[in-house]
Order: sequence, then structure tokens, then C-alpha cells
Amino acid sequence: MGTAASGVPSRGLFVIELVFALLITRIPYLSVPFKWLESYFHELSHGIATILSSGIVSHIQLFPNGAGFCFSQGGAPLLIGFAGYFGAACWGYLIYLLATWPKGIRVSFALLGALVVLSGLLWGRDLLTLAILAVLTIILLLPLRLSQNKILTQFLRIIGLMIMLNALASPTVLLGLGQGDAVMLAERSWIPAWIWVGMWLLSSICALYFAWRRVDKAANG
Repeated sequence: MGTAASGVPSRGLFVIELVFALLITRIPYLSVPFKWLESYFHELSHGIATILSSGIVSHIQLFPNGAGFCFSQGGAPLLIGFAGYFGAACWGYLIYLLATWPKGIRVSFALLGALVVLSGLLWGRDLLTLAILAVLTIILLLPLRLSQNKILTQFLRIIGLMIMLNALASPTVLLGLGQGDAVMLAERSWIPAWIWVGMWLLSSICALYFAWRRVDKAANG
């Protein structure tokens, strides 16, 4: 059974948190800031892939509906294009892992908040994007005012799950649109767009599975 000392929930609590996260992602208005989180990590992953492949990031742009763009020059197009949805799923899993580290939970929130602030300073250009990043910073830093680490760990676990769930749902909207990352990758690689979407869905499913394995392993240990 998961303990407060480890920060890993029990199997039953994992399922409850997963259902709760799923419900939040389906509630109008309430779900919007958490869609912004997935969009932010999506564009951040594009930016990181650009830099790692020797490209230059000009700026990122976020929109109220959860869409976003990463404007860049150079780099490896296939790596950059694939990194968005794949990276969002990985970030969700990483955040979930951080939530199982109670002693460092406040450091985790602080680092994530600082990452958003740094992104805004480096790549934020328009007021709307900066406003969205400010909201995300508040979401990540405001919980630090809470005195109980147990609440913080649970909140961070749910955030990680919501990011993974949004990363799972987001690629499906690309099917039939004729635009987006999947189409760009298909045009550059001759691999059909639905295969790229399938790989993104698989990566999100794997991220959720690894989160479950973390819980299951702790329960068996």
C-alpha cells in the first residue's frame, strides 16, 4: 500500500486520482488552465528539440483554446515535429514521478514554476502568451503556500495525470484536419499522418502505464 513517506499512492487511490483527473479535463472552463499546461509542455518540447538539433527558437505563442506554436529556425524537422506530443507525455510522467518524492515536493513546484517564468522571459513575446504563462506560474507556485506536503503531492500527481491524459487526447484532433504536426511529419517523411498520431497515442499510454507500474511496484514492495 502506498504511504505518505514514499509519496506513492495505493492502487485504489491511483484509480481515483486518474478518474478525477479525467473528469477535470472534461469540465468546461475548469479544464482550460490544465489544457494550457499540456500546450505549454508541448511547445516547450518543440523548443528543446530545436535547441538540441542546433536550431534557434524565436518565440512561443499560446492561445486560450489550448493551441500553441513554437517559432524556430533550423534544427531537425522530424525531431522537432515529433517532440511536441511525445514530450508532453514525458513531462506528465516526470511530474508524476516528482510527486512521489515528498521531501522534494516544494522544490519540484518551485523548479516547475521557475521553468515557466524562464520560458516567458526567453520566448514570450505577446501579451496573451505572457498572461497564460503567468496563470501557469500561479498554478505551480500558489500551492507552496499550503502547509501539508500530503496535499501538495496529491495535487502534483493529479497535474501529472492530467497532462498525460491531455497528451493522449490532443493528437486525435489532428486526424482529418489536413494540418498540424502529423501532416508536417508525413510530408517530410512519407510516413502517413495516422502512424505519427498512433505513435503519440502509444507514448501517452506508455507514460500512464509507467505511472501505474510505479504505484504497483510500491504496493508489491
